[in-house]
Amino acid sequence: MRIVLPIRGSTVRLRDVTLADADLLDAWNRDPAVHGEFNDFELEPSPVDRTTLSRGPLRSERKGTLLVERLADGRPIGLVSWHRVGYGPNDGSAAWNIGISLIPHARGHGHGGEAQRLLADFLLATTPVDRIEATTDVANVAEQRALEKAGFIREGVLRGAQSRGGSRHDMVNYARLRTDP
Repeated sequence: MRIVLPIRGSTVRLRDVTLADADLLDAWNRDPAVHGEFNDFELEPSPVDRTTLSRGPLRSERKGTLLVERLADGRPIGLVSWHRVGYGPNDGSAAWNIGISLIPHARGHGHGGEAQRLLADFLLATTPVDRIEATTDVANVAEQRALEKAGFIREGVLRGAQSRGGSRHDMVNYARLRTDP
């Protein structure tokens, strides 16, 4: 199966981030409501690197970011991203770890699950990696449901894996393998 960008689903599409998106992304970076309680790491927002954006897509052999647009009106509603992780020194032990961030009014409509399924399909179709994984806070039940709808299987709890808001938080790990149905 060959997948090219943009990737169209039933309610969203994924496309490359362009220089024209920089001001919108800067606004999202400054808005605590966009980050939500599970992505608030108390970091100072930094402006999008326009020089990097002007060179082309935010995709490399090690990481990437795509914009999520709602099909109904073409409006950007968030970002999906991925980065390479390894479970051994060889390329065959590599996996992708994915993440998503949707603006508040786009949450709860199934867009997140569809966007993550499209991203996993894209990564499995365009790279040799056999494992796509994602983690979320144990209290983030909505994201857990979205990952399950995207075909991810819950693997277990990573105790105290994340530092956020001055305390340690347990994370739930999910994965989708190339061999999964």
